[in-house]
Amino acid sequence: MNYTAKVNSIIDNNLSLPKQLEDNKEIIKSRFVEEVSFYEKKRDHTKRYYNIFRFIVTIGSIFLPAILSMGQMDPAKLPKNFDQVTFWSSWSISLMVTISNGFLQLFSLDKNYFNYSLVVEQLKTEGWQFFGLSGKYEEYDTHEKKAYKEFCKAIENIKRKQVETEFQGKGNTTKKKPDDKDKDKDKDKDKDKDKDKDKDKDDDKGKSLLEDFEKQRKESINKSKTNALPSEDTKKIGDIEEAVIHSVEEKGIKSVISGVSSIEDKIDDAMNAGPDSLRPNISDLSDLVNQKDNDSDDDDDEAILK
Repeated sequence: MNYTAKVNSIIDNNLSLPKQLEDNKEIIKSRFVEEVSFYEKKRDHTKRYYNIFRFIVTIGSIFLPAILSMGQMDPAKLPKNFDQVTFWSSWSISLMVTISNGFLQLFSLDKNYFNYSLVVEQLKTEGWQFFGLSGKYEEYDTHEKKAYKEFCKAIENIKRKQVETEFQGKGNTTKKKPDDKDKDKDKDKDKDKDKDKDKDKDDDKGKSLLEDFEKQRKESINKSKTNALPSEDTKKIGDIEEAVIHSVEEKGIKSVISGVSSIEDKIDDAMNAGPDSLRPNISDLSDLVNQKDNDSDDDDDEAILK
């Protein structure tokens, strides 16, 4: 009795599936039992040619050097026409060995034979574990629906892996696997986290810089009052301050950070120099603020175009 007959008998008489899955016994026979029978035939067919060609290669590799070494003997002690016999014999054996080895490599007989043998044993092992509720199925008390689905999934995974191995490199290998997609998603999440951290650092830096600027601004106002600064110039300084704050709110911290230091320096120099020299410096400050706003607008336009 072969394997197919044994398993069919077990499925019909001993396998007890739930009532809603009773008709699925035919599915097990059609898919599982037929797959085992199919790969057994392919294994036996490949095994036959594999053994024949391997036998020729092995025997030829043994006889060829022996025949060639006999030709080194004294010709007087050798039979008549022995040189012609050894020549054609060695030529024939070399040709047979080369052809046999070529067929082994061309049809991948060794690889396919081992692969088919492995698949047959994996399918049989999976089947016996399911029928006996052992191995991965030992947590189930009966052949319930969940165990049946897990068995079908395992059979299809074995089949899929065999096909991928047999036709490796011949199909479309550009499609990403689910694991690779998950890895890419994780990498993107990490990058986003790093960007958020950098953004928070920049915001903190900008806030501290604005606080320092506000502090120095108040000191500058106090100095201007002490130096009896005319109300007209005080208004211009206030306009400069409002322009800087407005630029920060509209363009963002980074767009004005580079100009804040230079603005502070000019305010300090102007205040230290006194009211007389403050007016031209105030004009310079106004031009500097306007220049920074224009540069920020140009950068925004370039970013939109890109």
